[in-house]
Amino acid sequence: MNYSKLSTVHDSTFTALRRLLLPASSPDSNQNVMYTKLLRLQDCSEQSRCRELAKASTFYRIVYSEIEEVGWEHLVRFGADLTSFSFRILDSKGRVHVMEIQLDKTHPTSPPSVSADVPYLFNIKWSSNSRLKDVVQQFRKHLEKLQTFWSTLDDIDRSLCVVEHKQASLAGSNRQISIGNDCFIMLSINATVPKSLPECRFIGSGQIVNLLRDRWRRNSNRWGRDTKFLDNLEHILETQLPRPADVEKNDQELECGICYAHSLPVDDELRDKSGTGTDYTCDNTSCKRTFHSICLVDWLRSITTTRQSFMFYLEVVHTVQNQLQ
Repeated sequence: MNYSKLSTVHDSTFTALRRLLLPASSPDSNQNVMYTKLLRLQDCSEQSRCRELAKASTFYRIVYSEIEEVGWEHLVRFGADLTSFSFRILDSKGRVHVMEIQLDKTHPTSPPSVSADVPYLFNIKWSSNSRLKDVVQQFRKHLEKLQTFWSTLDDIDRSLCVVEHKQASLAGSNRQISIGNDCFIMLSINATVPKSLPECRFIGSGQIVNLLRDRWRRNSNRWGRDTKFLDNLEHILETQLPRPADVEKNDQELECGICYAHSLPVDDELRDKSGTGTDYTCDNTSCKRTFHSICLVDWLRSITTTRQSFMFYLEVVHTVQNQLQ
């Protein structure tokens, strides 16, 4: 007989049954047997109930003590039965992470399961003597391994025109970069080796996308793990990618004083100047404006060809050429 299913029977029910089966002055043998079984059943039910309460009490006591070791200030939320809860953990760069922990009823015999907003999880090292603070410590070490990965993504978010990067999850490894004219570059960063060559897809149509796609295929072997991510990317694509509005605002002195653009367009006719930034700065301390040398030369050629302007043109062109050598 499954006594556990009868553990919730109220004591009054047993009392009523006892009265019905209580031996009379001329007791029937079958009635006596049933009465005896009922008493035994009640004892088993009470014993089972006591054992369950003892187990629950021990489980709660263990969990409470282990939360105390981690620190109540890190506890975000917990389930009513204390088998699930969350801890808030700060990494060395100040990023906030929430680690979800699910306990088995046999805790601490069985290891807990862990989930978090990270690109991949670690393998929990657990023994019969392990405690929750050990899992938290393992999680902290795992976060440190991911710092280069997140720093790489932060550099991309700051330096390039990333679409909706503010809503990006810490577990995400993809970035969609706008390069203008409804064209985009989709990058996928390797979380375990973030400085390696990323996966790259080009979205859009037209000459610019086709040109960049061809350059990526041709120059991918130039990627260097000791080079900054942005420098690598622009070196392979042979162009300077558009910057976010806030970066351009801070770098207005780098805009060309003639075309007012930060970089030249991507165009094969410009050859090695395609997509490049300003490369000449005026020596006049009251000016200090920056220019594309191509823009500057074209502008100087447009000046009325008097002897004075022609000599000025030759002087400036000579200065530009010397500075670029």
